[in-house]
Amino acid sequence: MAQFFKFLFASCLGVMLASVVLMLLGFAFIGGLISSQAESTVSLKPNSVLKIKFDKPIPEQTNNLEMNPFDLENQKILGLNAIVETIENAAGDDNIKGIYLDLESIAGGGLSTTGVIRDALLAFKESGKFIVANSKYYSQGTYYLASAADKVFLNPAGSIDLHGFSATVPFYKTMLENIGVEMQVFYAGQYKSATEPFRRYSMSEQSKKQTREFLQPAFEDFLNEIGSSRNKTYEELWDMANELKIKTSEDALNYGLVDELGYYDHVVKEMKDKIGLEAEDDLFYIGLTDYALTVKPKTDFSIKNKIAVIYGEGAIITGKGEPGNIGDEKYTKFIRKARKDKKVKAIVFRVNSPGGSPIASENILREIELAKEAGKPVVVSMGDYAASGGYYVACEADHIFAEENTLTGSIGVFMMLPNAQKLMKEKIGMTFDTVKTTQYSNGLGIYYDLAPAEVAFLNATTQNYYKLFKQRVAEGRNLTPEAVEKIAQGRVWTGEAATKIGLVDGVGGIDEALAKAADLAGLDEYRTVEYPEVKEPIEMLMEELTGSMPGTVKAKILEAELGDYYSDYKEIKEMMNMKGVQARCPIKIEFQ
Repeated sequence: MAQFFKFLFASCLGVMLASVVLMLLGFAFIGGLISSQAESTVSLKPNSVLKIKFDKPIPEQTNNLEMNPFDLENQKILGLNAIVETIENAAGDDNIKGIYLDLESIAGGGLSTTGVIRDALLAFKESGKFIVANSKYYSQGTYYLASAADKVFLNPAGSIDLHGFSATVPFYKTMLENIGVEMQVFYAGQYKSATEPFRRYSMSEQSKKQTREFLQPAFEDFLNEIGSSRNKTYEELWDMANELKIKTSEDALNYGLVDELGYYDHVVKEMKDKIGLEAEDDLFYIGLTDYALTVKPKTDFSIKNKIAVIYGEGAIITGKGEPGNIGDEKYTKFIRKARKDKKVKAIVFRVNSPGGSPIASENILREIELAKEAGKPVVVSMGDYAASGGYYVACEADHIFAEENTLTGSIGVFMMLPNAQKLMKEKIGMTFDTVKTTQYSNGLGIYYDLAPAEVAFLNATTQNYYKLFKQRVAEGRNLTPEAVEKIAQGRVWTGEAATKIGLVDGVGGIDEALAKAADLAGLDEYRTVEYPEVKEPIEMLMEELTGSMPGTVKAKILEAELGDYYSDYKEIKEMMNMKGVQARCPIKIEFQ
């Protein structure tokens, strides 16, 4: 007994010491966070230049993404709408004399997102203030933004990578065969290409056709917008890309893509001259995030009527989900809360999602139906993607806006089940046997071939979800089943094309969606309330430590290690973790 109490006391002492150490570490971190915030108090000086870099991901809503709570330098990641509002505010701020685009890289954002930011820069120029862009090297994405500037600088040793758009798809079938795994695939929709990497060795003709049909107009828009700013024709720019004519900085200058070859000191001199500063005067910069902190909210809390803006981005999954994806438990609560709030008169649902679980999508769609039944108009605004499950949750809105190059539609579903029998038997040396009470009581395991009846069952399940998906689209868009069938089949459409076939009502962004929601609700004035209610990083850290939001630190470590390949890892992981039928579109336009 004495030995027992000795070990008990030692264990308790160890737990107490560990708790004290953790508590001290926690206090040290919180102290560091507070100190960091205190030191980073921002003051805006006269004759300042707004310095914009895009070295962080661009979520739809500020901080609505996986964040590293230990990264004290990045405690606020501005969302797309916040970026646009900050640039708009700078246009009317006498202390801001111009914008410096430091375009070494662009960490995130698809073509539609980048286009929204570019439009905000062009609107800023209308104020008469300057924009100067500079980089050692321009990717297509960074040059797309740079082309909106009054003057574009390029390092004499640099270049511009102008080569065109592509959509590259990795195929895993041979790899899986080599290790003895067969993916048993069930899908509905001849254009539903999400499963092709697991059942084919290359893209199908249907997949290539639909990919060309959204890549070509996207590239044409890209070149036309650059041409408009740089006084170049589409044909001239296409020839530069097709023939890879921009090999050196001199080529970029001679072809009129940049205005001057120079170094950072040349850029500084240019901006000082524009402001009217002498060579010895200091040039004051303020970063985009820091400047956003100085901008006073324009919300008028005396206005009672509200429009709820719900940001849904990332994969659609069952459960609560994490920042950066759409968990049906969370999002049904957001919509329900907006529906029950008497001051909320309308809902704008901003969707940027490639889809996911049709069950989760159905649950979210049900709450949208209930909101409409309660007399609250619902307007959808689409971002880079609102495809498959992303379109599912949008299809019954009163009005749908998409950006020109939004990828939407993809009305189709699929299911995949691996068969690892050969892997286990021939590669590892394991076999399995079982005793069953009914002929199918073994369930849909991965160690046996599916029986013909099980194959028929999974095919029927997939087709039933596809039928339900089409039914929801027909009801929401007031289309006949025959009309839906023609535009479904898993086919992906651009936002502009989707307006012509009845999937979308108009081309526009979140501002147009808010205006439409106000019009439908009969509001002359309103204020907005946003969901999710984004938490501060310190709150996210506490949830991480208590286990209520696991995985964030692990994800950020992996992201730091994998760099640009993290998005591919995340996509493969999501595909492998999928359960049941999926309404998902994994296509991405590569234009960076």
